[in-house]
Amino acid sequence: MTQPPLSGLSETERNRALERFQLLRPSLEEGVSLARVARDRGLALRTARRWVSQYRREGLVGLARKGRSDRGKRRLSDTLRQAIEGLALMKPPLSAASIHRQAITLAEQLGESPPGYDAVYHLVRDLDPALVTLAHEGTKAYAETFDLVHRHEATGPNAVWQADHTELDIVLKDGQGGAEKPWLTVILDDYSRAVAGYTLFFGSPSAIQTALALRQAIWRKGRPGWQVCGIPEVLYSDHGSDFTSHHLEQVAADLKIRLINSMAGRPRGRGKIERFFESVSQVLLPRLPGYAPAGADPKAELTLAGLAVELERFLVDEYHNEHHTTTGFKPHERWVAGGFLPRLPESLEQLDLLLLTVPKTRRVHRDGIRFSGLRYIDTMLAAYVGEDVLLRYDPRDVTEVRVFHEGRFVCRAICQELAGETVPLREVIRARERHRRELRRTIQDRRKVVDSLLEARRGCVTDGTPDDAPESPPEPQRPGRTLKRYADD
Repeated sequence: MTQPPLSGLSETERNRALERFQLLRPSLEEGVSLARVARDRGLALRTARRWVSQYRREGLVGLARKGRSDRGKRRLSDTLRQAIEGLALMKPPLSAASIHRQAITLAEQLGESPPGYDAVYHLVRDLDPALVTLAHEGTKAYAETFDLVHRHEATGPNAVWQADHTELDIVLKDGQGGAEKPWLTVILDDYSRAVAGYTLFFGSPSAIQTALALRQAIWRKGRPGWQVCGIPEVLYSDHGSDFTSHHLEQVAADLKIRLINSMAGRPRGRGKIERFFESVSQVLLPRLPGYAPAGADPKAELTLAGLAVELERFLVDEYHNEHHTTTGFKPHERWVAGGFLPRLPESLEQLDLLLLTVPKTRRVHRDGIRFSGLRYIDTMLAAYVGEDVLLRYDPRDVTEVRVFHEGRFVCRAICQELAGETVPLREVIRARERHRRELRRTIQDRRKVVDSLLEARRGCVTDGTPDDAPESPPEPQRPGRTLKRYADD
């Protein structure tokens, strides 16, 4: 049976596929033998070979088939597992036999069955090498072994791409009568220093801006003289949430891109992309209207689209055709040298489904699908009332959603309230929050009116009682109950 594309899988299936990919990663990307990976992870070698074959044939979707939930896990309690790991991280290091002996004692104290030597040995072997190095050899050895791994030059085009954001020192018209500084996201080829893609935007960096830049970077360009495209082997970025999103991780696994993030606060090897940002700031921006270095307060004249035209002209006509002082070559010439043939997705639609749409699971009701406070309808949904479906939507325009059921495309459901418009999700959220604030202000105003009226009423009651008014007679007391007596008492 043909597997549905990744865009048609449920969240549970995508998570399962990603977990299996993580188990196979040492063999797929780091050169570790599959037999060793299978042994260390507690997998049958035959199963591991089948998974690798499915991944190479179908991508991440090939790993989505259901399997045993306890595969690759040692049957130890969390407390005992953590205790064994703690023994393995002690300094000086203990032998596996010593750790096993102490683990038996700990298991008896916890009232558990004693673990076998193999279980303890494999648990110790599965520890992160970086964690073990830091525990046993200290910070310096850890930094030398793991921090400098990405300082070397990439071996060829598309071997390593770098991604980063920066706020530009220029003010632009924001389309609402105001002025704002834009942000720039860039995807840079490490080997050639050529720019593969970019996006300009207002507001804070987000995962959708990264996806837009990646879309342009991966697909063929419409501009002559800009040939950089294809799927990279490695995408290297900082530790921001927009680069570490679960959605981007799934996309990278399906396209066979290895995601690597720098350590938080220690962005090693980022000088190449920072140098490009300096070129933009020092060469392009000063000659544009609205240039706003520190302390300047210029008038906004350009729009975001106008800046995009100037930036693309700078990239293609100037930056890509100037000799780079480090490589000695022009970035574009170095990328195309040797007849390099990039690896591309099957279609732009497939790329858009993976990069630019976010998956959500919803249930079909009799009045349609409810999502983010909106209602989406289509005649095709009548056959799926009561069923759970997968929605894929573009955060830039939530007027419609794509509906999938069991991996098959069903329809494009429309929100009739927004039909005929292009409405980003962030605008819907802002409008909803603005309306909520207005309602709260109305509630507060009404409560103030009620409070003021009650205060005035209390004042009238107090002030309207004359001092010489006769006291009201006391309320007569009701007679208490008496004991009933009988004649023969």
